[in-house]
Amino acid sequence: METIGIIGAGQMGAGIAQVVAASGRRVILTDRDLAIAEQARAGIGKRLQRLVEKDKLGSADAEAALARIEPAGDYSPMANAALIIEAATENERIKQTIFADAAKVLAPDAVLASNTSSISITRMAAGVPDPARFIGLHFFNPVPVMGLVELIPGLATDPAVVDRMRAFAADLGKQVVMSRDAPGFIVNRVLMPMINEAVFVAGDGTASIADIDAGCRLGLNHPMGPLELADFIGLDTCLEIMRVLFTGTGDTKYRPAPLLVQYVDAGWLGKKTGRGFYDWTGAEKLPTR
Repeated sequence: METIGIIGAGQMGAGIAQVVAASGRRVILTDRDLAIAEQARAGIGKRLQRLVEKDKLGSADAEAALARIEPAGDYSPMANAALIIEAATENERIKQTIFADAAKVLAPDAVLASNTSSISITRMAAGVPDPARFIGLHFFNPVPVMGLVELIPGLATDPAVVDRMRAFAADLGKQVVMSRDAPGFIVNRVLMPMINEAVFVAGDGTASIADIDAGCRLGLNHPMGPLELADFIGLDTCLEIMRVLFTGTGDTKYRPAPLLVQYVDAGWLGKKTGRGFYDWTGAEKLPTR
């Protein structure tokens, strides 16, 4: 049974772990603390059980998938992994530290991948022992639902590694799109400026949060408005991506909206903290402005 290591047991890492385990692969799931990885595994178990209750997954399949996920307190169990995926926060310094530690156990023919949604693959690859086996493998949230993976080779990525990761993502049931290594890649290069502009519109008083989201939801036929989506993504993540776009391109059109910076400074990071552009603590979400 092929083993996949996943570093980061947050929303993205847990989602990737669930999908990979459901594909029949063994998963080693780690975080900065073993308890976090164990909690993530328990959460995956609850999500799998809900699928069983909705007749979308057999009970035996759910139990087998969960059994294939092993929480770990360090990276040593990943020594035999064919692939290690970093799914930590969108902070390059943190990611580089993870890569340095993961490289110590990376098997000679294994691939090291980052789930980054915006940071340069080429630049991060320069800090690993073998840049030829480093690649961007960007899943979308929620991973079990979203059918897309962005594949981003760095300047030094071996074409054979690209082929391996394309086949891996396809085997998970994901549609693969290829992007060159440019700030924001495809989806966030398009999406984040829209979210950022929606924050500008809220910040300058052009319209309320509710009306901005209703206008985009109905007028653009989107499933949710940009500010609600930002809350789901995490406002800190949105801000980090806008900063990557701004720094990476030097174009002022990517300047982060001041209100976005203020919300992050206040700790209002969206649904995960209970408050962002909406208050998520009550029975129904309410706009905060």
